[in-house]
Amino acid sequence: MRADYSVVLDANILAESALSDLFLRLSEEPRLLLPKWTDEIWQEVERTMLNVLKWPQDTITSRINAAKQAFPEAMITDYQVYLPMCTNDPKDWHILAAAIRGQVETILTMNVRHFKPADVEIWGVTVAHPDEYLKVLYDLDEAVVVQVLNDMAKCRSKPIGQMLSRLSAPAPGFTKKVGNGLQLTVPPYDPVAYRNS
Repeated sequence: MRADYSVVLDANILAESALSDLFLRLSEEPRLLLPKWTDEIWQEVERTMLNVLKWPQDTITSRINAAKQAFPEAMITDYQVYLPMCTNDPKDWHILAAAIRGQVETILTMNVRHFKPADVEIWGVTVAHPDEYLKVLYDLDEAVVVQVLNDMAKCRSKPIGQMLSRLSAPAPGFTKKVGNGLQLTVPPYDPVAYRNS
């Protein structure tokens, strides 16, 4: 099933490698969502990867360029005019402004608390945590989601249970739901065990 629901992906999703990979793969044909972002979002991703996650600069640049090239229609520009109209958490004004400018239906973010309903509903925008949104996508097209997870696991030479384990920190409800559907027990994520498996 193809869906054309546009979503702004916040930097805290795009900087989380496994979660970002999952959402971007789900944006490929047959897509379940249309990703949207801004250069400002990607600048924040770059800072997080470089200063917090300690990724090499060339890896960061390659990853960001690959995403931009794969989804050229995702870039939202000229959103700054809406910044003074935003009433949500000031640190995330640019996220809401981008959603308004791009006429995007949903913002996906780990920081749901930064977007009170009264601040976004006036613009026809909803805000969702990635865990909740992934459960919706799984209900929408279970086969596509499971295929993408299998592809991710294969690329990493991991069993799908380990792939779900890797995603369990940012998306615990989703991984539990998929694990139950596949009759798998998803082990708690252990970075050392994951790297060594």
